[in-house]
Amino acid sequence: MNAVRLPVDKLAPHINRALNSLDAASRKVSLEPALLELVRARASQLNGCAYCVDMHTKDARTGGETEQRLYALPVWRETPFFTDRERAALELTEAATRLVDGPVTDEVFGRATAEFTEVELSELIWTITVINAWNRLGATARPWPLD
Repeated sequence: MNAVRLPVDKLAPHINRALNSLDAASRKVSLEPALLELVRARASQLNGCAYCVDMHTKDARTGGETEQRLYALPVWRETPFFTDRERAALELTEAATRLVDGPVTDEVFGRATAEFTEVELSELIWTITVINAWNRLGATARPWPLD
């Protein structure tokens, strides 16, 4: 099951380069790198992208994230391990990732605006958007083997 299904990055390299450029831009933000890895890992879990879950949990650990918090990420609401700021980011990530359930509500957006400046919130939304694009490629085409 670890085999590449369709190497979309190699078959459409011009689009792959564009997404890589967007990804690079989304990493030049004022937000904490640790927070962004939690967001990337959580979206990847929701989208079922094994490659991205593996990558972003490894990146989070390399950045100093604890095993306890990574293990608790799927049940973050039920634990005391996350700050209000992280909770707002994770809630927004889940809502923006699960748009099939409906648009992001005013309540979710309001909790995020209470924790982030407008610039930070914009950067967070772009980060969520970019990881969701990568997740959709990974979960659909499986273009990258797991190490």
